[in-house]
Amino acid sequence: MSQAIVMPRWMDLVLLPLWNLLIALLVAGGVVLLIGQSPLQALSVLLQGSLGSARGLGYTLYYATTFIFTGLAVAVAFHGGLFNIGGEGQATFGGLGVALVALWLGKGLPMLVMLPLVILAAGLFGMLWAAVPAYLQAWRGSHIVITTIMFNFLAASLNVYLLVNWLRPKGSMAVESDEFADSARMPALHQLAEKFGIELPSSPLNLSLLLALLAAFGVWWLLWKSRAGYKLRAVGSAPQAAHYAGIKPRLQVLIAMGLSGALAGLVGVNEISGVQGKLTLDFVAGAGFTGIAVSLMGRNHPVGIILAALLFGVLYQGGVEVSFEVPGFSREMVVTVQGLIVLFAGAMAMVSAPMFARLYASFKRREVRHG
Repeated sequence: MSQAIVMPRWMDLVLLPLWNLLIALLVAGGVVLLIGQSPLQALSVLLQGSLGSARGLGYTLYYATTFIFTGLAVAVAFHGGLFNIGGEGQATFGGLGVALVALWLGKGLPMLVMLPLVILAAGLFGMLWAAVPAYLQAWRGSHIVITTIMFNFLAASLNVYLLVNWLRPKGSMAVESDEFADSARMPALHQLAEKFGIELPSSPLNLSLLLALLAAFGVWWLLWKSRAGYKLRAVGSAPQAAHYAGIKPRLQVLIAMGLSGALAGLVGVNEISGVQGKLTLDFVAGAGFTGIAVSLMGRNHPVGIILAALLFGVLYQGGVEVSFEVPGFSREMVVTVQGLIVLFAGAMAMVSAPMFARLYASFKRREVRHG
């Protein structure tokens, strides 16, 4: 029988992800070398493009904001014993909620009223879209992975239908909605800085970043400091034991998926209210699936998810710069390198865990002998 992997929390949350990231960068560097490019040059351009300027940092944090939302969504469901891979559809439905509220009420209400309504609509629509697969899992036995995959396609199709037949302005060939009123737009950081006399280069970074950080704090408090979070984690760890303790597993499935969907739906605030200013096709652009890697690499903990989201923000923004600045380095090569980093730093996160557990056990034995 295999022994359980035992190591301290700091090693699991900090040292193991850093080690996996180092291995991922070394393997990615080897691939870059094989295709005839300089790994050091590519890494230098990637870091300079993502962190070396105020504009690049703005784009990096903008990407990271979306990944925090989707990473938290995966983590909440995971702690409830569920694998939610429907973040794409839930984010799409959240964006639809943002658009409907913005288009119907934006011209008649001030920003102080509209922005809370936009945030509430994004969360509620995402929650609604996640609640249906949750109900099917809890009361009808349908597998959550299958239903959430199907609901991704349904959400995308519904978005296309509404844009083409209902929300697209008459006479317009572009498949997108009307522009939102200013009151329904999440303020951009460079616009806010300008009001205080601070000049920042324009970027899509907006106040949704603050919302993402508040959501991360809220998830941490809920899961580890509240009774409701304890019930949710108890069902995720041992549903039968939780049932005997008086906790209702079916209800917890609904709660976990509802919260997960609400967090994914908040992507619509960042993308639709904060950047696009109108409902568009495919604005999620794979962020729901990236959230799975972010959550895995962040060890399903809000702090780890924030750090992992920053890493993926660097990869996305820096990857664009690499494809432009390094001759012969195509966008496909950038995606390949990003995929390797996802593979080693996220999906293979537990491969190195036994080695660290053995090293830690050996160190503790030595400490006992010499103590």
